[in-house]
Parts: sequence; structure tokens; C-alpha cells
Amino acid sequence: MRPLSVNQLLTVIGGELEQGSKDILIRYGAYRLKQVKEANTVLFLYRRIINWDRVKDFSPIIVVTEWKYSLKDVPKNVVLIKVDNLQVAYWRFVYYYRGQFNLPVIAITGTSGKTTTKEMIKHILSEDKKVIATHLSTNSRTANLQYLLSIDDKTEVAVFETAVGSPGDVLKAGEYFKPTIGIITNIGAHHLNYCKTLEGYIEAKAEMLQILKQGGTLILNVDDANIRKLNTTPFLGKMIKIGKQDVCQYKISNIRYGREGMHFIVSHGGNQYEGYIPGFGEHQVYNAVAAIAAAHQTGVSIPSAITRLTTFRKMNKQLQLFKGIHSSLILDDTWSITTTSLEAAIKVLESVGKDKKKIAIIGTITDLGSWGYRIHEQAGEIIYRHDVDVLVTVGEHARIIGEHAKKLGLSIPIYGFNNSILAYELLEKIIDERTIVLIKGDMYSETMRELASKLKKKKSPPS
Repeated sequence: MRPLSVNQLLTVIGGELEQGSKDILIRYGAYRLKQVKEANTVLFLYRRIINWDRVKDFSPIIVVTEWKYSLKDVPKNVVLIKVDNLQVAYWRFVYYYRGQFNLPVIAITGTSGKTTTKEMIKHILSEDKKVIATHLSTNSRTANLQYLLSIDDKTEVAVFETAVGSPGDVLKAGEYFKPTIGIITNIGAHHLNYCKTLEGYIEAKAEMLQILKQGGTLILNVDDANIRKLNTTPFLGKMIKIGKQDVCQYKISNIRYGREGMHFIVSHGGNQYEGYIPGFGEHQVYNAVAAIAAAHQTGVSIPSAITRLTTFRKMNKQLQLFKGIHSSLILDDTWSITTTSLEAAIKVLESVGKDKKKIAIIGTITDLGSWGYRIHEQAGEIIYRHDVDVLVTVGEHARIIGEHAKKLGLSIPIYGFNNSILAYELLEKIIDERTIVLIKGDMYSETMRELASKLKKKKSPPS
């Protein structure tokens, strides 16, 4: 954070100093007491009741409040600022801080691929720039202030995920970050417990178009069916399309599997560039080309971006290949699960597992609300359309996947379990050296993580 004095803060938010020195420097910010980790933090205090003893370890601390306190109750190490409206004061502070910096800010949303795309962009740009980015997939709205304040005078580019848990999340992130470049990787079906319908979820993702100021750049994967449903007519900035279609400014072609990753060609401005990205799957190529396009917009040449991506380190638990029990192969994809990422994973299983027995182990898809039954049926339809030899589901709702696939006519062995213990007992019997296993689940599912751990012998893509 670029430090500012209490006196400067008073001017920015229009507050009155009730206790403390105007000369103290502010180096951190928070709007919840539990977010305070260091001294010299400004805390925007929404609740009236506060345990003042909890702030003693963070002296000096600057508290901004709209509540009136008796100064005899407030510790002397607390700088107390009174404002008429805390919400107004907070956003004045946020807007002021963001307004101090003129730099490229890249915001990424999508049902899947946003963390990988963000990490790819960070990897490309970090070679010669100071980059600030969200940490792995920690992208909740409660972290926005800390990420904003991580921008300082040394920062040259910022890259942030803007996740959608409910409508308005992307708009709110835009209020903090004011992105200059926005990316939508894809739109599947997720977080329907709050967005209510797929159309509502698409609209929530479309908020990306609103948070890019005039002159901003929007990067879209136009091969995605739901992205094509977006009404882009009101968007006044620069639109960049990636995909296999001729209309794409960054056109993808000749995708093929390599020993440990994907080869592809990206065409731009009449030139063709041969690319490679570690990690399996066509979806990985789309992530890479979105990252290349974003980096190119910040001034990195396409050949340089491609070269830097060859050393990109694959994300943990995202289609990582391991040696497994009984000399099998294990594809660990227990980072997250949506129907979009499930289909991508099944396609990798088909391609990597040619001439092998292919077992798919699928866990429950979460955050679906009343749509849970239908989305699990759609997952069953995905399994039905692809070449899988054995299906194992783990979890009560995941059982719907197998039941629906069987109803459609899938005539492979299908097993449903509620826990990993019984699932492992079966798998231990049917897995051999001719088997490749995809285990697909959510990072928050202890059951799926435990099962993946049991199935893996040691890390390393086999020769």
C-alpha cells in the first residue's frame, strides 16, 4: 500500500478527528476487525459494539466510525475518526486509492479456467514487470480491499479474478479494481443457488462488460455457446475474440496432444505462431490464448508470451497425471467441478487414455440450489456422450449422474457410493496396469481428496 497520513485520510473521507495524531501513517486497510493483522491499519468499523482490548496489539490503529463513543472507553493508542456515513466514507477511500494509479488492471471471470488463465498471465508478465495478482483461487468479495491495497508504487500490472457467487459480485469487484482489460473464459452452469437460473448466471458474468470503462478491452472466448448469448451491443470499448472461428483476432488451430502438454497454432494479424502449454486438454489452449491476448494488449509480443508459457507450472490438482496403484495412471482433477470442467476432463481422459480402460470417478457438483438434480443429469449426459469404460460416483447427489446415464442407455459398469472407503475397495479390485483413472471433484470435498490420495503412488508423468 502507498502510505497516507491520518490528515490525508480526513480530507479524503470528510471525517473529524476525535482522538489521536494527524501525523500517523496508514499502511493497511480493513473493514472487519478480524482482517486487522498489523499496526497502522485503518479499520472502517461498521458494528457499534467493539472489544477494544482486541486492538491493543495493533497500536497504533485508526478506527473510522459513524458511531459516537465516550473517549474514556477508547484506548489511547486508537486514532478515532468520526464520519456521518461510514459507507460513503469507505467508498471515498477506495476510489481515492484506486485513482492514484494509472496501470493496466486485468480482471478475469468465467465458470472454469479463470485461476489458470490468471496464473498464466502473471507468469508471462512477471518476467519483466512487477505484478500483483489474486492468490490462487482466493477471489471472494471480502478479499477485494486487501488486493486493491496491495497495489503500490512498484506495481506495473495487476491481475485479479472476479468470481460470481451471486449477481452483483463482478460489479462490486469493478468498483474496487476499475479494470482496463476484462476476460470471460467461458460460461457454464454454476452458483445457481443464488443466480436462480442459467440466464441469471449469464447476466451475472455479463457484468464484466459494465465494469470496463470506455476505452477498455474485452477478451471473449466466442467458441463458448453461452458467451455468444451475451448482448455486447452496449459495450463501447475494444472487443477481442479468441477461438477457432475466422472472425477471431487470435484464432486457434491445429490443437494436438504432446507428451506432457498441448501444441497449437495461434494466428494474429496475418501471422501464425506455434505454441505449447504444459498440461492436458483443449480447454488449456483456450486459457493460454486468452493469456497471450491479454499480455499482448499490455505490450508483450506474441512470440515472447508463447516462449514464456512453455515454462508455466501446471496448477495443482488440475488434471495432473500420476502413477497410481497397480501401475495404473491417475488424472487428479480435484480442484473444482462444474459441468463445463467435467466435459473438459472427460475429453482429456479419452485422449490420454487411448487403448486403456478408462474409469471416471465423479463427485457431487455443489452450489446449485434447486437446479441440483437437473445439473447432475446434465453431467450424466456428458458421460453418456463420451468414451468411458467404468463410471464410479461418490456422494448422494452424484449418484444421479450414473442413474441418468444408465437411463439414456449407457451400458458400462456403473457404481454409486456415499463414501470413499467403499469406492476404494472396489477400485482396488478393478484397477490394473492397463487402467487410467480420472478423479473429478471439488477442492472442498475431503472425501474426494482422500480418495485421490489413496489412488496415487507418486507424482510424475510416466514415460
